[in-house]
Amino acid sequence: MRKGLFGTDGMRGQVNIFPMLPEIALRLGLAVGQMLRNGSRRHRVVIGKDTRLSGYVFETALTSGFCAAGMDVYLVGPMPTPAISFLTRNMRADVGVVISASHNPFMDNGIKLFDNLGFKLADAMEDSISELILSPDTDWEYPQPENVGKAARIQDSLGRYLVFLKNTIPSTMTFDGVKVVLDCANGATYKVAPLLFEELGAKVEEIGTEPDGLNINRKCGSLYPELVAHRVLESGADIGLALDGDGDRLIVTDEQGTVLDGDQIMAICAQDMMQNGTLPGNTLVATVMSNMSLELFMRDHGGRLLRTPVGDRYVVEAMRREGAVFGGEQSGHLIFLNHCTTGDGILAALQLMRIMQEKGKPLSELAGQLKPFPQVLVNVHVERKIPFEQSPEVAKAVAEAEEKLGARGRVLLRYSGTEPVARVMVEGEDSVLVQRLADELVDVLHTYLR
Repeated sequence: MRKGLFGTDGMRGQVNIFPMLPEIALRLGLAVGQMLRNGSRRHRVVIGKDTRLSGYVFETALTSGFCAAGMDVYLVGPMPTPAISFLTRNMRADVGVVISASHNPFMDNGIKLFDNLGFKLADAMEDSISELILSPDTDWEYPQPENVGKAARIQDSLGRYLVFLKNTIPSTMTFDGVKVVLDCANGATYKVAPLLFEELGAKVEEIGTEPDGLNINRKCGSLYPELVAHRVLESGADIGLALDGDGDRLIVTDEQGTVLDGDQIMAICAQDMMQNGTLPGNTLVATVMSNMSLELFMRDHGGRLLRTPVGDRYVVEAMRREGAVFGGEQSGHLIFLNHCTTGDGILAALQLMRIMQEKGKPLSELAGQLKPFPQVLVNVHVERKIPFEQSPEVAKAVAEAEEKLGARGRVLLRYSGTEPVARVMVEGEDSVLVQRLADELVDVLHTYLR
């Protein structure tokens, strides 16, 4: 587990409690500016945020730090995380910053960083930044007064992002006559997502597009897809789209009100890409949490599933290493690397709706090709995080469970990186057996790891 300010998805915590303090944000701007400054040119940073009230605090603190360090700051206001990734590349900036805690409630906030190519900053770079911020002995190398940075608001950022998104589908395609229920979680997509789908001809019913700084993710968005499902059935819509607070995650509802997770969306998109010859090596990248049915689906269709640790940054790293262009997480982070360098919920929705249009099939029919195995997930509080294989009793229980599940089932144990919790996942074709084995494993962990 890494030490310092950054986790797998940037820095995050409750506002006005370490590390989410304005002075930490100020020092972050100073640290990044000091590491990038080489004296030969002006460096630029793009800063975006979601709709949390505390965004004003951290936007101002970061801007002060970057300007004091000699960097010019471009502020874009509330915009989705993937939009900041895109704009960082589009504006030839050196770094992009997103102020957001994604799907968390309003009292939390976070800061994540992108490099000049729009990829999340490397672990080593984040660790170096943490060291500068946390060290009481850091000697800030302030530039001369005439070399401090300036800040400006970019007025056309939404338009740039809209054009980018539209260019990911055929220029002649519209969604005329398509009914969409769209839940923006009162978050960063509240302006751009409805506008995009309306401009493409869809009839949009909006949910979660009235942010007040405190209602982001409040009983809406990707964590509450039942809201969209209900509205889809009520209105007779063709599809329901539920985004999270920063817009990098998508959960979908078909026209029958059935909620589809990231695995089912990945299956639809991967099959389409294999048929079109646009999935290099017929390789899909997903995490260890993706349902085993997705792995078998890829195999049965002539492809392969490459698994990574949990976290979209690890998915992207594996994609870049393997030359893959599509991957994601069961939770709804979907990365189309031939278009964007990070998960983009709106872009994923566009690709899914494109496939529906081109194939002339309802979403329920497309999604019906993947039948997820029953899967049980349980969090177990533990006193000790010893490696599971070093507990003979745990190792024996896992081996026995895997033997009972056979080749069409699996067991996964992993520790949370932030809590004293072990996560137990069991899946297989027999739901009764899966539940029983999960209960037995939980009992073993309670006995031997508490």
